[in-house]
Amino acid sequence: MADMPTDMRVAILTTQTLHHAYFVREIAKRVTSVLVLEERRPISAEFDTHHDFEEKSDEYEKKLWFEGQDPPLGDFAPTHTYHDVNDPDCIQKIQEFAPDAIVAYGTGKLDKGLIEIRPDRIVNLHGANPEDYFGIDTHLWAIYHKDFDGLVSTLHRVESNTERGGVVLSAAIPIEPDMEMHEFRAANTEVCVQLVINGLHMLQTFGQFISRPQNRSGRFYGFMPAVLKDLCKKRFERYTAEL
Repeated sequence: MADMPTDMRVAILTTQTLHHAYFVREIAKRVTSVLVLEERRPISAEFDTHHDFEEKSDEYEKKLWFEGQDPPLGDFAPTHTYHDVNDPDCIQKIQEFAPDAIVAYGTGKLDKGLIEIRPDRIVNLHGANPEDYFGIDTHLWAIYHKDFDGLVSTLHRVESNTERGGVVLSAAIPIEPDMEMHEFRAANTEVCVQLVINGLHMLQTFGQFISRPQNRSGRFYGFMPAVLKDLCKKRFERYTAEL
């Protein structure tokens, strides 16, 4: 693991979930100052997307990280809550914080006004390779296509003219033999923590996020229906059973 910067100010744009709380906790352990901007903008599909493995993921993560608890983001860093992180009050709060870097993890689209606070130092975490999968439930869509090599996560720049900024870092999610679908999100989140740690180390060392342009635009995917999530679970666990 790269040595973590200790004298950086990092704004994290995210939502209240167990894996995001873990992410905030781990980043806050390693930087001088973290400010969390929690978004509560609801997004949902017009069809059933719920699958039981998602509830099992919650229970698994509570035991793995939080001794069975479900902590709020505010337990780990100062947190301000908004319907939309593009809210002018949120933008002002970030400006006052004067971050060295802004990290987005799980929010909706970021508007130009927010991006321009630190246009060269704002990055987003994306599930899978954005050159192949873009949108929502991207890891699940990779599994649906039996693209197990596509189970990576990516840290990329956010640009005001496109959501597909240059790729800073990417890493494979460790898939263990007999791993079950409800364990996948935790493994991915731990990779996301490492990507940000390494990205901040890069920023501190070189004064910038070094990136390469995305070579192509991945196909856009929307919410995955529940029935296809069931298929994904079977495909994933069949794959891990054969490792």
